Amino acid sequence: MNLALLSDTHGLLRPEVLEHLKTADAILHGGDINKQSIVDQLRQYAPLYVVRGNNDKEWAEDIPHHLTVTLGGVTFFMVHNKKEVPADLSGVDVVLFGHSHKYVQEEKDGCLWLNPGSCGPRRFHQEITMMMVQAENGQLRVEKISIPHEVQ
Repeated sequence: MNLALLSDTHGLLRPEVLEHLKTADAILHGGDINKQSIVDQLRQYAPLYVVRGNNDKEWAEDIPHHLTVTLGGVTFFMVHNKKEVPADLSGVDVVLFGHSHKYVQEEKDGCLWLNPGSCGPRRFHQEITMMMVQAENGQLRVEKISIPHEVQ
């Protein structure tokens, strides 16, 4: 399975992101979507698994705070803020989170922790990133996608 991992789009889907979504079998979004139209647009590309971020207010009441989903034999636990990950991650292969806008790919206690960074409006002088992940038979291959931006 070809998975697109996004977070912190904050109301913006860049054309470069949309190009990657065309090849996705599923999309996982770590929250801070900011408006329903982004959810609707993402659903046009592939099945969408999404959690609510701290900036997703009344409009997002039906979006779960956290979610566990298994795709390609890999079990993902999704939550926006990594501080809200439960201590017991039994059966979880990957923790997907957002919030910090910083790209993270690290192994911790037998679990892979992924933050695709932010691919929405550029903030805090950070790079604009997302991830494409191949998930097959419980194995993962993660690719960092850096999106060029104009110098501010």
